[in-house]
Amino acid sequence: MISRGIFLGAAAASALCANAALAERGSDGQLNILYWQAVSTMNPYLSNGTKDIEGASLVLEPLARFDPEGNLVPYLVDEIPTRENGGISEDLTSITWVLSEGLLWSDGSPVTAEDVVFTWQYCTDPAGGCSQASNFAGIETVEALDARTVKVTFEKPTPYPYGAFVSVEAPVLQKAQFADCLGAKAAECTEANFNPIGTGPFVVTEFKANDVITLAANPNYRDAAKPAFANVVLKGGGDAASAARSVLETGEFDYAWNPQVEPEILAQMEAAGKGEILAAFGSLVERIHVNQTDPNPALGAERSTVGHPHPFLSDPQVVKALSLAIDREILVETGYGAGGRVTCNLIPAPEINASTNNDWCKAQDMEEAARLLDEAGWVKGGDGIRAKDGVRMSLLFQTSTSSVRQAAQALIKQWWGELGVEAELRQIDGSVFFGGDPGSPDTMQKFYADMEEFANEFSGTDPEAYLGDWVCSGIPSPETQWQGSNFSRFCEPEYDALFVELGRTAGAEARAAIIIKLNDMIVNSGAFIPLVHRGRISVKSNTLGGVDLNPWDSELWNAADWYRVKS
Repeated sequence: MISRGIFLGAAAASALCANAALAERGSDGQLNILYWQAVSTMNPYLSNGTKDIEGASLVLEPLARFDPEGNLVPYLVDEIPTRENGGISEDLTSITWVLSEGLLWSDGSPVTAEDVVFTWQYCTDPAGGCSQASNFAGIETVEALDARTVKVTFEKPTPYPYGAFVSVEAPVLQKAQFADCLGAKAAECTEANFNPIGTGPFVVTEFKANDVITLAANPNYRDAAKPAFANVVLKGGGDAASAARSVLETGEFDYAWNPQVEPEILAQMEAAGKGEILAAFGSLVERIHVNQTDPNPALGAERSTVGHPHPFLSDPQVVKALSLAIDREILVETGYGAGGRVTCNLIPAPEINASTNNDWCKAQDMEEAARLLDEAGWVKGGDGIRAKDGVRMSLLFQTSTSSVRQAAQALIKQWWGELGVEAELRQIDGSVFFGGDPGSPDTMQKFYADMEEFANEFSGTDPEAYLGDWVCSGIPSPETQWQGSNFSRFCEPEYDALFVELGRTAGAEARAAIIIKLNDMIVNSGAFIPLVHRGRISVKSNTLGGVDLNPWDSELWNAADWYRVKS
């Protein structure tokens, strides 16, 4: 049996014990958090942006989540269902969760199994374009057996049933609040999306999209002594460098997420003595998504849709050439230091799932890259840019605003230029780029460019749901309100079939073999260029205790346990 509670690292647990006698809800005043990519919504089902998903985790919770070591731990239940305790059926076709007794929503109403059932209905409505749909793939029914018991039945035996209602991407929504927000109405429910009623340690008191969120301690949180902070200010905006400075030098903020700045600059800031740098390696990969569809504005409403293949990036040989032109060691050295490693994979960890079949990408090879383009018929013209059948190799390469990403863009543009490929660089404010607003032309889902760079990861140590992001049905389109996680518009029936096989496969080694095949199909498809396996980096004030950086779930996963260090 896995006992109920939150698992902390040894240092954090020790510090908590030392402060336990002082624990009282709200006794530590205000907590100031800075996510320089500002939060756009508090509904993680309507965004793929990490900043939105993590911001929402202060309010919305799943039944279970992952600790910093990748272990599954209970949150709204007393134990994790397994075959041994009878929670998973012998034939692997169902999993039964039992909610903890006495759980309340922040408005004081009881949490019931019907809320869990509704959450499944909400995310699987085909007109809703749920960003986290892969976590609910393969489910036949979700039913409430009684007020506290939920049974999830799968379409087939499912050896790894911990996708739905598990981790930061799949929290439980309150049925009463979201009942009128199903399908195409999901994005219209502004009040619910900005001010969700949750079970987490905090509740939203004021939401300003792409700016600042204020929260207060949840009066109905299940632990009467938590959270220690009475209020939270979750600020957005600025840039990575100013975010790091606000904690490490000025002390204006207690915690800053993802200070993606050059490592030597970060170290200089830390030397001021006001805070420390936190780092943990999980599955985070900085990558370039390659649009398999044509983003030409002349196509109007049909740009970047599957009916119009890209004129040259849909050729895997072309994309392999572009990948070979990149010197990833230089990208790591200049942008990440000890916080980065060269990777040639979508799935870099755990080690059992990491492919070695794509190691050709580790060393820059301009000669081979040029040969591949020559072989594909792309010939340099008088202006030095390659062309074929009247089409010039000119592309728009976009990413979020960040000094590290802009430096990487400049280097990559230079290397591609030497190869005979012209690149126009574009930077978009992270709050917009990762925001998921279906009305914006600048989101990563809409992908009105040829290439886009960002980082992404999966929760826990099993990447099945994450790999489900690349199935054909996950492609964003006008019909899905431009929601969906298959940004590259990669669609391969063989991949979809192999993904289904993964869902039927038990045993770590057998699953790893399939995971590696799926990874290799994506990397060699022309839809994806991996760059850097990134450590998750954040900074915290020396006066903030209880923080245990988690690379497998939300960084704010245990915010209920954060406290002010007493001097």
